[in-house]
Amino acid sequence: MIINRFLAHVGRYFQLLGTAIARPEKASMYYRETMRQMNDIGVGSLVIVVLIAVFIGAVTAIQFAYQLQDSFVPRYYIGYIVRDTTIIELAPTITCLVLAGKVGSNLAAEIGGMRQKEHIDAMEIMGVNTAAYLIMPKIIGALIMIPMLVAIAAFVSILGGYLATVPVGLISHSEYELGVRSYFIPYNITLMFIKSFVFAFILTSVPCYQGYYVKGGSIELGRASTNAVVFSDILILLFDYLIAVVFT
Repeated sequence: MIINRFLAHVGRYFQLLGTAIARPEKASMYYRETMRQMNDIGVGSLVIVVLIAVFIGAVTAIQFAYQLQDSFVPRYYIGYIVRDTTIIELAPTITCLVLAGKVGSNLAAEIGGMRQKEHIDAMEIMGVNTAAYLIMPKIIGALIMIPMLVAIAAFVSILGGYLATVPVGLISHSEYELGVRSYFIPYNITLMFIKSFVFAFILTSVPCYQGYYVKGGSIELGRASTNAVVFSDILILLFDYLIAVVFT
């Protein structure tokens, strides 16, 4: 029974995506909506992303500095570890997990509210492809803005590690700079952006699916918003593992 329900949801999810990919009837409407979503998803999330990134880098640097006490590992490794863990894992994964809660719940509530108020039904009667109009601009906006947010988060996190260690004397400026510049592998940047694109698609498409098919009243809408966040986080962690296995 559970497997049948799971397969039904998977089939309906891909069917919805197939409908959403259809060519728009009026490109100008989609352009304006995409710009609005880019502003909501990108600019609207910038503050929370920067705050989280600063503390991610600071905590990583402090914890690794603590591990280096009474060891023979050079202190400049603090900058090296902060850089690589941030780029490879913390910046894309933690940022997108947070955005799944902020952006995902908003998308599910927005589309679910339109479904409950019969706005979607009215648009379908007028001949509008509601799946394409409501979902594709959100996905496109996320695919453009979230990788930018992840890149900003990586930079700010490295800066946070610097602020947590250099001013308090745990490590010198030259040592931290040496660590950040040592053993750099450009492929890690590519891996970070691969993760950010995949996670961006997940944290927008899954909440849109939850909101698009919501039924009932406010309780069901709240449940759909919760499911959107929970399922998005689970899929992000699952694909984080799969990407690590395949690409590394």
